[in-house]
Amino acid sequence: MPLRSPGAARPLRDPVHHPLFARYYARASVAAETRLGMRAIRDRLLSGLSGRVIEIGAGNGLNFARYPRTVAEVVAIEPERRLRQLAVENALRADVPVDVVPGAAEALPVKSEAFDAVVVSLVLCSVRDVPRALAEIRRVLRPGGVVRFFEHGRGGGAAMHFTQRALDRTLWPPLSGGCHLARDPIAALREAGFELGPYRRLLMPETGPTLPTSYCVLGTAWRPERGGTAA
Repeated sequence: MPLRSPGAARPLRDPVHHPLFARYYARASVAAETRLGMRAIRDRLLSGLSGRVIEIGAGNGLNFARYPRTVAEVVAIEPERRLRQLAVENALRADVPVDVVPGAAEALPVKSEAFDAVVVSLVLCSVRDVPRALAEIRRVLRPGGVVRFFEHGRGGGAAMHFTQRALDRTLWPPLSGGCHLARDPIAALREAGFELGPYRRLLMPETGPTLPTSYCVLGTAWRPERGGTAA
């Protein structure tokens, strides 16, 4: 559903506007499919999903081609206009129905408890308010629903932690579309009340130099069956 005010003559302003980074990301993400093994990561991220899925921060829509046919529908939220346009093109080629929608992770334009699964892929690093975004994810997910995540964040030893924090305080977020290097997605999911399932820490790329962006985690979490009623 489009983000429009009642009776508005034009859409609301995009919540995220990073046109230069969007152009870079669109090229780099396609190259990463083979060079960094992202295609295999996407297959593992999405394997076994079914029912209604909401993907938050869909970017240019490279996940769409990897969704299994057991998925009935994907609602893909993407706040950046250029990336959203590319996502629409990829949605038209997907094997499952995909509806690309503008919106921000902190205020998802969908009903509560409407989805069987949530997918976040390299998203929690760049949202403005991680606890609020995770509260929204919990709200829209049915009790017992699954979160599939692939995120990067804090890793390495003391020297790497210092480097990540220093970059977060200076050049990295403005150059990288609001991305932060020192966030801890596993801790954030726990603090938001999700039950952590199996997850695996990995380096991207697996071989070659280890960079501040290299520390990733791929895994599963659930909204608890009880005590998790959305507000």
